[in-house]
Amino acid sequence: MRNLIKILALSTATFIVSGSALAASKDDPAAELAKLLQGRVAGPAVTCISLPQAQGQRVIDHTAIVFDFGPTIYVNYPRGGASSLSSDDILLTKTFGTQLCQMDMVRMIDRTGNFPKGFVSLGQFIPYKRPAAGK
Repeated sequence: MRNLIKILALSTATFIVSGSALAASKDDPAAELAKLLQGRVAGPAVTCISLPQAQGQRVIDHTAIVFDFGPTIYVNYPRGGASSLSSDDILLTKTFGTQLCQMDMVRMIDRTGNFPKGFVSLGQFIPYKRPAAGK
């Protein structure tokens, strides 16, 4: 239950803070993702992330879910259902512990009507970090 509350709070905070930016780039998900990854270098994919350490999340319409961990962001390109991803929806995860892992299911809930809209099956999480200064 605690994880559910945290995810809902993170979703709401992310929506409020980035609402106008999302609206501006909603027409071009590839450009929105490219802007988030600009200046970052991809690392080896991981199968799980520690959900309590996430500082926020962002949905890139029909493409990916981005989890913010401060200096590192993790991009998840769902294995199934990505075409139904929408930044207007709330993502609802059910974890067994503190980790969100590859192949976990994430339900999407309509933000205005609070009704289920579908689900996605997560893929691997790709970490992106800024390169260290002087390299």
